[in-house]
Amino acid sequence: MRSILWLSQLSIVLWAIPCLASPMPQPVAQTNGSSEPTLQVVEVLVVDPEGKSLPPDLEKTAYDALPIRPGAIVNRSEVEAATNALFATGFFVNVQAQPENTPLGIRLRFIAQSNPPLKAIVTENSQVLDQGIKDSKGQVETKDQVIQRLFGEQFNKTINLLTLQESVKALEKFYQDNGYVLAQVADIQSSPDGTVTLVIAEGVIENIKVSFLNEEGKTEDKDGKPIPGRTREFIITRELTTKPGTVLNRDTIQSDLQRVFGLGIFEDVNVSLNPGEDTKQVVVTINVKERSTGSISLAAGLSSASGLFGGFSFQQTNLGGNNQKVGFDVQVGERELLFDLNFTDPWLAGDPFKTSFTANVFSRRLFSYIFDTPPTAPAGIGVGESKEETPRENRLGAGISFSRPLGNGNSASLGLRFEQVRISDVSGGTVATDGLGNPLSFSGNGEDSLAVAQFAYATDRRNDPLQPTTGSLFRVATEQAFVFGGDSSLFNRLRANYSFYVPVQLLNFTPGPQALAFNIQGGTILGDFPPYEAFRIGGTNSVRGYDEGRIGSGKSFAILSAEYRFPIFSILNGVFFADYGTDLGTGNQVLGSPAVARGKPGSGLGYGAGVRIRSPLGSIRVDYGIAEDGNTQFSFGIGEKF
Repeated sequence: MRSILWLSQLSIVLWAIPCLASPMPQPVAQTNGSSEPTLQVVEVLVVDPEGKSLPPDLEKTAYDALPIRPGAIVNRSEVEAATNALFATGFFVNVQAQPENTPLGIRLRFIAQSNPPLKAIVTENSQVLDQGIKDSKGQVETKDQVIQRLFGEQFNKTINLLTLQESVKALEKFYQDNGYVLAQVADIQSSPDGTVTLVIAEGVIENIKVSFLNEEGKTEDKDGKPIPGRTREFIITRELTTKPGTVLNRDTIQSDLQRVFGLGIFEDVNVSLNPGEDTKQVVVTINVKERSTGSISLAAGLSSASGLFGGFSFQQTNLGGNNQKVGFDVQVGERELLFDLNFTDPWLAGDPFKTSFTANVFSRRLFSYIFDTPPTAPAGIGVGESKEETPRENRLGAGISFSRPLGNGNSASLGLRFEQVRISDVSGGTVATDGLGNPLSFSGNGEDSLAVAQFAYATDRRNDPLQPTTGSLFRVATEQAFVFGGDSSLFNRLRANYSFYVPVQLLNFTPGPQALAFNIQGGTILGDFPPYEAFRIGGTNSVRGYDEGRIGSGKSFAILSAEYRFPIFSILNGVFFADYGTDLGTGNQVLGSPAVARGKPGSGLGYGAGVRIRSPLGSIRVDYGIAEDGNTQFSFGIGEKF
């Protein structure tokens, strides 16, 4: 049923054969041992149904196609073959062979009705083509442009079925090249006025289903029952931009599968296609294999900071089958109680804007990289009885945040955090100043309370968020904080970060994408702020080659980074990098000047090389950095630095 035209050809050929039964001369010979009677042809004519000659070009094509010439001795089968040869040119919709007696022999007349001139191409069931198709470069080609490009040279010329068929195949290839892998022209219809109608089956999605896989990759158990899943189906289907009623697109469904896999609760995600109730439509089934999403662990130990301690951890990343994440970590020691309770819903149910929500309550004890004691620090600047200990930041608080994608690579987040910060020595005692009398808190007594409102905005134009080679990423954030409880103050922290990527081809270890990556970031604080809130410079995510915070801490900062990224072999990429960071001369504008008092330089350059190892957890980053002062450092992380 590919074409009504082709079906009509076959029926006409079969109908035309009996015409040979008209009165004919007596057979003159037998040829090739055939039992069929043969006739001698003295004249061969090809005319239209009115008996007129065909247009010159068409007439030449017809005579060139005929295998019978005047003087030939032919039988019925050979006349049939000649009739089919005329059909095979593609120009004729009806051909009949009519023999006529003459005194000298048979005049063989072929009455050939040609196809009309092509006047228009009309499509049916072509919703994608009607809307225009975007190519790999992002350019939209309209339906009229596609028709003109593929069929334009045939307009106002006699329709040739072979040429038309070639253009139809080119149209199907155009669909395929743009990801519409099920699209095909199901039927071709023509009318006497020269209008050709293409009935297209684009691959419309009738329904979307979800199936769960067991360890053997089966969707049914031994009794033929579907494998049950813990995850609610709407958690999967809401990630799909592919919807019932739309046309299946390979690139779109691949992106959908990546988003579903990116939820982090599945070991495997794939798709299967089955015919729908309407045979021109398809049922899409998303097959998922769930992974273990919960964990519990216990720990015990002895440390100088906590003494004897015990710990408990509980994590669940698919709470109630809703992809909600909850975690609880607690550590109980002789001198402290630390905990972190957090909850995240990555997509609030019923929200059409994909808003996520996070809440946490925490009690943390952190090594302070603002008040650490590097080799350059003067003796006695630490805390504790020895005056050599690095202070600890004890933070007790709670926070909530909301984030939302805004479309076209843009996103925004808004949050609120309350915390009490207490500076202590290793044994847990509160300290107000370091060994040289410099204040360690805003209040002057070692304890501050803060309320912080946060807002962030990002624009992502990268071609690949994991391994970008082109595009850019821009992020800006602001925090409005209020310090209260004793002396009070308002301060605002501003920070911006911009990365861009340039594709290159410098080394040729192995085929794969290469890029130069550049990053510039900076920030400043407006108003009076606690010293532990200063920007710290140096470390794994700052200037590599330096320990954390060893360059300095300031009221403002700037960091410049450049990387050359290249493949080494299939799962291993290489990187050459250089980082430069500076406090812009603002180290002495921090309360107590902690960086200046400890002899930190305030600026520094680091450079080196590293590798990126692809793993199920993401890209594992291993860098070896060399600081300009000769210090070296190995640093580790997940994902690229920027």
